[in-house]
Formats: sequence, structure tokens, C-alpha cells
Amino acid sequence: MNLAFIFPGQGCQKAGMAKEFYDNFKGAKELLDSASDELKIDFKKIMFEGENLDISEFTQPAILLASHMALSAFKESFSAEARALLGHSLGEFSALVSAGAFSINEALKIVNKRGQFMASDCEGKDAGMMVILGLDDEKIEQICASSGLSAYPANYNCDGQLVIAGLKDDLSALESRFKEAGAKRAMLLNMSVASHCPLLQNASAKLRAELESALKPSFAPVISNATASPYNSKEKALELLQKQLTSPVLYKQSIKACESEIDAFIEFGSSVLSGLNKKISAKSTYSVFDMASLEATLNALKG
Repeated sequence: MNLAFIFPGQGCQKAGMAKEFYDNFKGAKELLDSASDELKIDFKKIMFEGENLDISEFTQPAILLASHMALSAFKESFSAEARALLGHSLGEFSALVSAGAFSINEALKIVNKRGQFMASDCEGKDAGMMVILGLDDEKIEQICASSGLSAYPANYNCDGQLVIAGLKDDLSALESRFKEAGAKRAMLLNMSVASHCPLLQNASAKLRAELESALKPSFAPVISNATASPYNSKEKALELLQKQLTSPVLYKQSIKACESEIDAFIEFGSSVLSGLNKKISAKSTYSVFDMASLEATLNALKG
């Protein structure tokens, strides 16, 4: 069976994440213990108890770590390699670990810094993000572009769901325009960072410097959020991961780009992307985020 491994981004975090894998799988336990020792971060308190879990510099490594604890548990239970690798925003870094682009602990250090850089760029700007439901992408793009305001398409999640980013006052000012154009809903999200838009220009440059020493020269192909096309070299990774912070996440385009090559998707660490995939692709998506979901996925694959 040809499988795509997919990895979630920020927003799927919750207290207790990956604890069942820590308690039941040696490999998952070793991943968390090693990460805590090397990064000097108490991931048990963050992931299991929720301490500082919504602070971006801790959220991002916690999600990446949870995804790979889930992947480790899966691989201890089932022999399978990925035909395609991709993620949503932060999840692209999880995909790169799976591709062999860098070690998990190196990736954790990078996304810890990435969270700091993103927060720093948005500090004092009252930045945020807004989800718009039920409106064509082209109409949203047109309203943002013609507004003259700080509002940019950020996440192309699925048909009828696009997230925009910018300054909260500007996003709020456009709410009525989206609804007048036919949107079912336009709602500010509980976020203080404007991801994947020009407000993160400084963070983008700082991230490249962090990546320079960590990335390997080549690795298995990963589908880029910024282009919806695969890349497999350090040179392209430096370009595309820097671009990813200031460009929209082409998630639905990425799923459509690889679905003809695979039989099913498996999401590691949450079920958020599985919900999106139901609206994008006819191919099955399985989720692995706790013991029950792991067992259900294994049963489905063994068929």
C-alpha cells in the first residue's frame, strides 16, 4: 500500500498529548526523554500537564515531538514507508525529520527558535488570524488585495475554508465585507501571531540562519507548503522554509498534488488534518494520536 505520512501544525496541542505512547512504547519514551535532556525543556510538564503549552516557542516543539512519538509507536507496530511526506505549517518540519533532513532534536531546537522569532516579529503589533468559511478563495484574495489593509491569505485548508493573517484591527474591519460577499462565517482566532504573511519577514531571515548548520545536503522528498511541489535538497529547503513563514500554506493544493500516487494518508499526532482531508480528497485518512486511534489505524491497514 502506498501511504502518505502527514503532520499537523500549531493549534492541535492539548494537555495529555502523546502520553499514552510514552507509557506504552519504549521508542516514544526515549524520544521525549532525550529531547528533554538535550533541550533542557521539561516536555512532560508541557505535553502531559499543559504547562506553557500555548506559548509558541514551546507549542511548536511539543507538537513536533508528539507527532514523532506517534510515528515511532506506529512503526513499532507496522512495517511501512511513506510514498509522500508533507505537513501543515510547523508540520513541514516534522515531515523533514521523517525524510532524514535533520535529526529530531535538531528540528526541536529549530522550531523552538522559530516560535520565538514569530512571537518577536508580532510583539506589540496586535497581530492575529481570521478563519473565513463558505467563500471562494478568489473572492477572499480579491478583498484582501484591494483593501489596502494588513490582511493576507495564510492557510488554504480546504474548499470553503481559508485563514487570513495580519493586524487584528484590519482583519476585523474586513469581516463585514467577507459576509457581504457570501461568507458563512468570518471569525478572529485566539492567536497573537500572524503566520505565513509579510509581517514575519524578520523571523524568516533569522530562521534561515538556524537552518544553515542543521540541514543535511539531501534527503527524501518533502512537499513544500509554499509551492505544493516536492524538494529534497538543503539548498531548496533553505529557500522554501524561509519562504514558508511569509507565504500562504498551500495545504489543500499539496494533498491534491500527491493523492493520485497514494492509497491512503496517515496523520501523526492529531486528527485535525484528517478532518480537512475529508473535504479535499476521496482517499482515506487515518489518524494516530493515542492508543485507540493507533489500533483503529492498524486494523484498517491490515484490513
